[in-house]
Amino acid sequence: MSVYDKLEELGITLPPVAAPAAAYVPFVRTGNLVYLSGHIAKKDGKPWVGQFGRNMTTDEGKAAARAVAIDLMGTLHAAVGDLNKVRRIVKVMSLVNSTGDFTEQHLVTNGASELLGQVFGDKGQHARSAFGVAQIPLGACVEIELVVEVG
Repeated sequence: MSVYDKLEELGITLPPVAAPAAAYVPFVRTGNLVYLSGHIAKKDGKPWVGQFGRNMTTDEGKAAARAVAIDLMGTLHAAVGDLNKVRRIVKVMSLVNSTGDFTEQHLVTNGASELLGQVFGDKGQHARSAFGVAQIPLGACVEIELVVEVG
């Protein structure tokens, strides 16, 4: 099944690439690797603000991380022109805005990881890091970046 057929089956429409909010580019390609800059969680087109352990639940975090994965796929599509060229989602790095006693960053990040697995199948299985951080730009609850191998 084509990646685009799977996205349609899941009811997902890929967004256009968002303009960078600072001095960076949305992606860099070197050889067969594409590095996607961190994307923050958005809700209704605005930063999805919150902190886990204070005013957000793990389930809300999973939804936010899933939303980030959709934005990342939109940027990846812009970078390579065809998501069917993806050979492997190599690495996911997730920053989770959380209090010092919140310990479910890995579960929040599953929202992105599980969607990438659904969309790309075995090619979506990846290495991953999930960190709890004191703050993310604009107060966003989650920021995620990707490294992807393409053909």
